Amino acid sequence: MTAENSQTIYLKDYQVPNYLVDHVALDFDLHPTTTRVRSTVKFRPNADSNSTEFFLHGENLTFLSAYINGTAVTPVMTGAGLTCNVPDGPFIWQSEVEINPSANTELSGLYMSNGMFCTQCEAEGFRRITYYPDRPDVMAPFDVTIHSDLPYALSNGEPLGSEGQTRRWRDPWPKPAYLFALVAGEFQVVSDHFTTASGKPVNLNIYVRDGDQDKCAFALEALKASMAWDERVYGREYDLSVFNIVAVDDFNMGAMENKGLNIFNSSAVLASPETTVDGNFERIEAIIAHEYFHNWTGNRITCRDWFQLSLKEGLTVFRDQQFSADMRGPEVRRIEDVAALRGRQFREDSGPLAHPVRPESFVEINNFYTATVYEKGAELIRMLKLLVGDAAYKKALDLYFKRHDGQACTIEDWLAVFTDVTGQDLSQFKLWYSQAGTPIVTVRDHFADGTYELSLTQVTPPTPSQPNKQPLVIPVALGLLYQDGTEALDTQLLVLTEAEQSFRFSGLRAAPIPSLLRGFSAPVILQRKTSQAEHLAQLAHDPDLFNRFEASRELGKSALLAMLQKGAVPDEAYCTALLQVMVNEDLDPAFRAMCCALPGQDEIARALTEQGQIPDPVAIDAAVHQLSEHLARQGLEALQALYHTHQLTGPFSPDAASCGARALSALALRLISHADGGALAAKQFAKADTMTLQLPALGNLNRHGQGAEAVAQFYQQWRHERLVIDKWFSLQVTTSPANNAVAVAVNLLKHPDFNLKNPNRFRALIGALAMTPAAFHQADGSAYRLVADQLIALDDINPQLCARMTTVFETCRRYDGTRQALMRAALNRLAAKPNLSRDTKEMVTRLLDA
Repeated sequence: MTAENSQTIYLKDYQVPNYLVDHVALDFDLHPTTTRVRSTVKFRPNADSNSTEFFLHGENLTFLSAYINGTAVTPVMTGAGLTCNVPDGPFIWQSEVEINPSANTELSGLYMSNGMFCTQCEAEGFRRITYYPDRPDVMAPFDVTIHSDLPYALSNGEPLGSEGQTRRWRDPWPKPAYLFALVAGEFQVVSDHFTTASGKPVNLNIYVRDGDQDKCAFALEALKASMAWDERVYGREYDLSVFNIVAVDDFNMGAMENKGLNIFNSSAVLASPETTVDGNFERIEAIIAHEYFHNWTGNRITCRDWFQLSLKEGLTVFRDQQFSADMRGPEVRRIEDVAALRGRQFREDSGPLAHPVRPESFVEINNFYTATVYEKGAELIRMLKLLVGDAAYKKALDLYFKRHDGQACTIEDWLAVFTDVTGQDLSQFKLWYSQAGTPIVTVRDHFADGTYELSLTQVTPPTPSQPNKQPLVIPVALGLLYQDGTEALDTQLLVLTEAEQSFRFSGLRAAPIPSLLRGFSAPVILQRKTSQAEHLAQLAHDPDLFNRFEASRELGKSALLAMLQKGAVPDEAYCTALLQVMVNEDLDPAFRAMCCALPGQDEIARALTEQGQIPDPVAIDAAVHQLSEHLARQGLEALQALYHTHQLTGPFSPDAASCGARALSALALRLISHADGGALAAKQFAKADTMTLQLPALGNLNRHGQGAEAVAQFYQQWRHERLVIDKWFSLQVTTSPANNAVAVAVNLLKHPDFNLKNPNRFRALIGALAMTPAAFHQADGSAYRLVADQLIALDDINPQLCARMTTVFETCRRYDGTRQALMRAALNRLAAKPNLSRDTKEMVTRLLDA
């Protein structure tokens, strides 16, 4: 569909469906170019609707026939579907269409991937399969019949058996069309089983391409751990006798939670020590959990309309964060989650793409699968749990599942269960769902005569279409420290509800250091004039590990800003403190690895912007390199000892403790490489027997100009492992000198293994270039032009992915006039593309209108 068909959809215009569905039967004759789909749907008028118009969505379908109660009808076709005259009461609709899965490069609806039939129906892909009311508030049980000569043909729910080339499936639980799934192909199957708390056996299967069978064990263990955790923590049992996962190479998302048949991007399910780094193991564990948890928060209870998307996604992200915290350690996981939130969502909130957790309007819903809906949405759940307490949260969730099972719900339904359980008025808290932007909390404090006074002021900056903001409910977890590290006050929860509030604490023996926002208790930006001595004390002593991490980041940013703004030398006090934390064996290695990594280039750019200055990405890159080199030379002996101490022997394990040790050793190696030019990295590369050891070693070699031979060797070793080759593409761009990265990317575009149609490969190369600030923001604009060229080519193939990739330009206003002009020129070229998709047009328009 081209942009001419675009129209803006508004939350305020929501109307209930005119017709409800009691049952759906689908019959597929699968063929790569001429698949036939027959649908039989039992409709009935919705008594709550004031309209009798009958409309079914449909896109890219060849209409063959339609019947109502067995009588042929001739519907009126529109650009978006069809309309038809229907009886006053319940009736049976039958239709037959033909579709071409091989021509579907958008990877939405039914499409082909390496000879496999696959579906992706969220958000609005089902309308590309057959005519249907493709909206989440129309829910029904589905029976599916599949005719195919392929060995496996899968759909949602329970298998009903097979006869020759015919396979039948039944999903007894009502679901919206976006949760429909079908997969057919030649697979290898890796199986396991799980017994629920009530004793019901569940068959677990992962379907993969031949050769991937040895990469499924970790995902199966993660799935079983997720199922047991959801029973234990939320009281939710699985409700079918089978749970199937299929690994697909061509997939726009990480995974999809279709009832009983989860479809996964292969990168989010396949893992082995030889081909997978620790971070991928952690990602797979989290995504497996996320999609499984959707079985209740998204499937059994779904969202009424797409404006309520965070109702399922924010809640499920929070649940997978809780799970990962239990699996990997709460402090470490919290730091990782906050780092991701700031890196993606805070940037979104401060730019032209800012929108509320529940948007007011959209043109293309695919453009609102964002960090705001997911990650900020999860933060709202976390705050709500903190405000009402653990016991009330549990009671509210039990009530939510009981009250709304089988329903399509709203944010109001969600908040109502908390009000009913606690009696609290949550009308002000609800503003978090409707106001865009990240609140700024400014802190002023004063100490005299044993009394400490803390004043907090909140302001949410203007965002597109929302110039004025109301005060929010902001939970601020606070502790007070003395300079020697002893606690003057254990953690207390302050609740900021006004534009400005003050809090007093008496009986103190000295001026305390406020340990604010412990555990990152609210998604806000905290501003306070803090001395280096206070940060050093927190880094050394704060019992809240998140605030130790915060102190490290603030010290690092101050050191780098001084180098950039004043030409200062690297800060010795910061480097000494960092090295002390690195070698402190009383602290978790995983925490040390995160706490002692230098601030990223995007963090420094953001800090400069907050000070009203224009960042120079090339200068920032040089300053980070200079500080890294200084830290390496100052602490070389300690770093070498740290590296060797945390080298593990024995069989590989992806458990949290082992991952933490390897992460700390990898940090030491990266710093050492600044001092030895990659000599130690070369030794590690030569003997590495796992990807977690081999890939960082290769990165360090390439970063220091010693990687040409190793890069070629790595390719030869792994050229038949597509997920490893994705890493190979990314690494060359991200570790090459910034002024050479575009040339590297241009050369890799010509490589026979680059495939514009594969989302993973496109993100691996073009995404890697765009997310490397010093490379992407070269002053000549070459990276902007290259990315725009690739997006122009991609839009005709996969508009959904193209639209998402345009977000790399969202920081345009942060930079100098020349760079802004070059970015806008790139976006204008994209905007001028003939037949630009509505997905991409909406995003480019928002970026250019800023």
